[in-house]
Amino acid sequence: MGKRDYNLLGPDAQRAVQTGLAAAQWYHSDVPRREMKELMQRSDGPAIRDTILLFAAMAVFAGLGIALWPSFWAIPFWLAYGVLYGSAMDSRWHECGHGTAFKTPWMNTAVYEIASFCMIRNSATWRWSHARHHTDTVIVGRDPEIAVMRPPVFIKVIANFVGLIDAATGLTRMVYNALGKVHPEEAVYIPTQEQYKVVRVARVSVAIYGVTIGLAVLTASILPLMVIGLPRLYGAWHHVMTGLLQHGGLADNVTDHRLNSRTVYMNRVSRFIYWNMNYHVEHHMFPMVPYHALPALHAKIKHDLPAPNQSIAQGFGEMWPALRRQLANEDYFIQRALPPTAQPYRNDFHAAALGSAAK
Repeated sequence: MGKRDYNLLGPDAQRAVQTGLAAAQWYHSDVPRREMKELMQRSDGPAIRDTILLFAAMAVFAGLGIALWPSFWAIPFWLAYGVLYGSAMDSRWHECGHGTAFKTPWMNTAVYEIASFCMIRNSATWRWSHARHHTDTVIVGRDPEIAVMRPPVFIKVIANFVGLIDAATGLTRMVYNALGKVHPEEAVYIPTQEQYKVVRVARVSVAIYGVTIGLAVLTASILPLMVIGLPRLYGAWHHVMTGLLQHGGLADNVTDHRLNSRTVYMNRVSRFIYWNMNYHVEHHMFPMVPYHALPALHAKIKHDLPAPNQSIAQGFGEMWPALRRQLANEDYFIQRALPPTAQPYRNDFHAAALGSAAK
């Protein structure tokens, strides 16, 4: 493919439309209709349990952090609070944005709005951004949520482990939107009749940050910012770590999620923080399956998928060398072997890409 242009208004975006990559028909593993209907059943119970546990833990950690401030004993509690604020909220934003975490719509909306704010994301913008991500997953010029572009810029990847790039970008765009403007790239995927919501949400977020900063100034303390704002930086590492594994080092411009997404087995704590998004091939194939049913979905279709990475460390051991190779060869990617029980990778759009994987 050569030099890639990730701009949503650029030539690669136009090429994706012209070649049929945009809004294409994706490969799906076969699941009997009755079984899929059962897997897609929504329930309030698991998400209510997990949400109570999440917010209770955040309240306890923040409370202990405040009580022990400014001693060094406060540090472990702020670090734990930060991971729940700056990483667990990423998965809550994601699942509630799909509307699958809870059965009750207002519960999805409430948690989605809180999580979006914590992640410094405009809830109105990102709802449409993520819809585009699922329609055109890792299609260059179409997907606005590609975490690692080619060639990778490692300084940006590393900086995001403490939220520096993403948070700064989010804050800048928040102020831009609060001034009554919608960015031209956002206008590509946000319907015109929905764009006023982008401005409204941004103004509410700016107001909350303004009050928080004002309180910090009045009290001559950063404690208000340790509760709201700064955790997006010092707690970002877990969601960046897991997010890179979703698609990093794999194919782009293909229409088979087995080629561009990665499933990784993870420990229970990471799965709680990540809300089972480690089953990422399964999620992209069937995004309407709730997070709590993804392990069951995995069991039903794993015969048709590449073998999952056995741990986060193994996933990085596979991905990181591929990213380094992409510095010299943008077209290189990892083609993961399919088991004998799987349907072969599709050939439409993929023949040239599969050739690049072998180089």
